[in-house]
Amino acid sequence: MDNMQWDVVVIGGGAAGLSAALLLGRARRRTLVVDAGSPRNRFAGHMHGVLGQEGVPPAELLQRGRAEVSAYGVRITRGTVERVDPSGAGVEVTLHEGEPVQARTVIVATGMTDELPGIPGLAERWGRTVLHCPYCHGWEVADQRLGVLTTSPLGLHQAQLVRQWSDTVTVFTAGLGPLDAAAELRLRSRGIDLVASPVVEVLGASEGIDAVRTADGALTAVDALFTAGTPRPHTAFLDHLGLATTDTPMGRFLAVDGTGRTSNDRIWAAGNVTSAGLTVPMSIGAGALTGGAVNAALVAEDFDRAAAQDHAAGPAPSEYWEHRYTSAERMWSGRVNQVLAEIAADLVPGRALDLGCGEGADAIWLAQHGWTATGIDISGTAIRRATEAARSAGIPADRISFVAADLSTLDEDDRYDLVTASFLHSPVALPRTEILRAAARHVAPGGHLLITGHASAPAWADLPPAHEPRFRTPAEEVEELDLDPAQWTVRVAETRPRRIADPQGHPASIDDSVVLLQHHQHLAADAAAGSAGRRR
Repeated sequence: MDNMQWDVVVIGGGAAGLSAALLLGRARRRTLVVDAGSPRNRFAGHMHGVLGQEGVPPAELLQRGRAEVSAYGVRITRGTVERVDPSGAGVEVTLHEGEPVQARTVIVATGMTDELPGIPGLAERWGRTVLHCPYCHGWEVADQRLGVLTTSPLGLHQAQLVRQWSDTVTVFTAGLGPLDAAAELRLRSRGIDLVASPVVEVLGASEGIDAVRTADGALTAVDALFTAGTPRPHTAFLDHLGLATTDTPMGRFLAVDGTGRTSNDRIWAAGNVTSAGLTVPMSIGAGALTGGAVNAALVAEDFDRAAAQDHAAGPAPSEYWEHRYTSAERMWSGRVNQVLAEIAADLVPGRALDLGCGEGADAIWLAQHGWTATGIDISGTAIRRATEAARSAGIPADRISFVAADLSTLDEDDRYDLVTASFLHSPVALPRTEILRAAARHVAPGGHLLITGHASAPAWADLPPAHEPRFRTPAEEVEELDLDPAQWTVRVAETRPRRIADPQGHPASIDDSVVLLQHHQHLAADAAAGSAGRRR
């Protein structure tokens, strides 16, 4: 999904499409707007009822909108879309010209066409003196001689609206079908004139209207004519998908929920492609709503995907072990690891690094026996407990320190005479071998790397063979580390029994894997002096 070209492709660069793109651009979404350049209101000279943009030409609004969305990284390209197809976890958008583009989702804001009756003189005056919306254009023709050319039963509603802007209204009723007495009485009650003969021509010089000719040859003087064309939403490029539609009194449109989502979760829609009744401000609002909803859906998807990946991979080691330590007041016994005590007792004290030190028992023992010890662990809680334990034991601060980190934070040139890792096993993914190899690079010439691990599960675990953990043998441990034999000597590689108590407090035994490797002294000129008196 990260390789997709776009988060969102907005199909349509009108008021709804640019409004959606503005929200998406500000949400830092990779957004492409494909604009055919033919908005529904392109025939009108000015917009009205648009707060803050009253009287502004539609083209000027779109010009401003393009500049605004471009400032937020939205790309706009002129063109049309031939089809949209599901593609993996997103969609493929095929343009009329150019290569298909991949996106996580699309917003359809292609609008609609008002298909006018084929009456001479009607289409060429559309948006000027042949009008659709009295809210958009009624003020400009108020108190003039207004006509209403009905094209469907909805014309009755339009006729009643237009009466609000003028006392002189003529309704051409042929498009209403048979007009019952009650409807006729209702219209005439407010002084509306009714003409039953069908309109056959609109007459006038240039964009103006002088009169309307009807089939009976009569001429009716009007200054402006309101009518409603048949809505034709621009959705042919989606027909093959079989998206749900909704039938309204004004026609069939894409069905969307309250946020603009269609029946396909990857396809959203806003503006007149969903309803013929949306004006410019309504379309701007619908676009903003849908743009925000699409971003919210993508945000949720991003989190769902990340959480699923984390769940599949398990928690990070640092998170897992921090949780383990915080889930109990104390994790370990506080006693030194038996193997470490046995091995270190035969070494000359120097600098020691305890890798995965936990609550600090091993590092404290080393400091108490002449070593300058550093403990390192990925759990901050473990490190705090280790520091408190060292302070309680009265160990000077210059003899012991603890660090909440991993090996990568250590100075590459830092060297220790003993690096020890006791039971560096983890139920969650942990690059154990890589960690131990990195630890080996911190062993000084002549120094030792001590690795103590489990060799078997405790007898009382009583695990079925399929669930019994598989621990490396000492020989496998050495082989897995793959350290250069010219630089390293294996001093110990064996399994040792260790006396413990079972959960009921009874004496028991468990096997430990013990590997002790020594870094050759001849690798540094001063190694002999620095290691004088060292005993195995």
